[in-house]
Amino acid sequence: MSNYSWLQQRLHKIALSYQFMREVTFDVESSLMLPNESIDNHVFVAGLARSGTTILLNALYESNEFSSLSYQDMPFILAPNLWSKLSFIKKDMDLVERAHGDGVKVSIGSPEAFEEVFWMTFNDDYEDTKERFKTYVQLVNRKYQKDRYLSKNNQNIKRLELISKLFPHSKILIPFRNPIQHAHSLLMQHKRFIEDSKKDKFISDYMKWIGHTEFGPNYIPIYNKNLNFKNDLEINHWLEQWYLTYKTCFDNLKDKNNVKFICYEQLCNSKEAWLNILQALDIKGTYYFAFKESKKEIAFEVDKEINSEALSLYSNLFKFTQRSANVIL
Repeated sequence: MSNYSWLQQRLHKIALSYQFMREVTFDVESSLMLPNESIDNHVFVAGLARSGTTILLNALYESNEFSSLSYQDMPFILAPNLWSKLSFIKKDMDLVERAHGDGVKVSIGSPEAFEEVFWMTFNDDYEDTKERFKTYVQLVNRKYQKDRYLSKNNQNIKRLELISKLFPHSKILIPFRNPIQHAHSLLMQHKRFIEDSKKDKFISDYMKWIGHTEFGPNYIPIYNKNLNFKNDLEINHWLEQWYLTYKTCFDNLKDKNNVKFICYEQLCNSKEAWLNILQALDIKGTYYFAFKESKKEIAFEVDKEINSEALSLYSNLFKFTQRSANVIL
């Protein structure tokens, strides 16, 4: 973001900040481009930010079986085919570390979570939007000449039941991490992006335009009613968000055949866990990916009650993944 030129920043504002422009680009794209007819065998990765969703996206993308939105689709996210014909960016560029400062390196061809731009543009409560989203998935598949779509969108954690109904034969992966480590990571990223946005307003604008409200200057809690910990500059707030989010997912989705919970710590420490995912997703061939576990010393004071509830839920989630490890979705 900090490397964007003045012209690039203006282009992003035009393409992303105006509702009318987003609607028009999608309507033009869908009317001029015949969508690929694709089978209902896609993969949707969704969890709280910092749960390992990006690294899981990158790992699955290496299979070369999926289309996925990438940085080269920016800023005309809703018209990937038309933009590919107009864009002067024709080749990949060197890998650079992303703004999160977490060691994850990206290039113009790297897959990324830009799908939320669609849901910001078209309200997901309407039947018309459901059909539009199916068309959008097909348009992305057309651009990348694939039959299977790979989505990583943390905001989808709020609409997984809808996606499950739209694509009943596709797979939904919900990664989760140790709640204390996860809450600490969210808090640190939240503070980092707040400070960075004070130095560069474009960071705040960019995150708002792509619907990145998981942390930082535009933060919107997934759960904001009847909270015991409302201060988002304290770790207990993030721990409570972890508990409420994954409890809701577990209660509502654990019995769905196309949903798989993934323990990130297990993924980092067991090659078998990764091979089970490849098998469950019908990915041809076998390959390995270097998942790395991150553990930090937690110096913040944590509320005993919410800590106990979160750790108990984490234990239940882990046991559930163990029971379902050999079940093919």
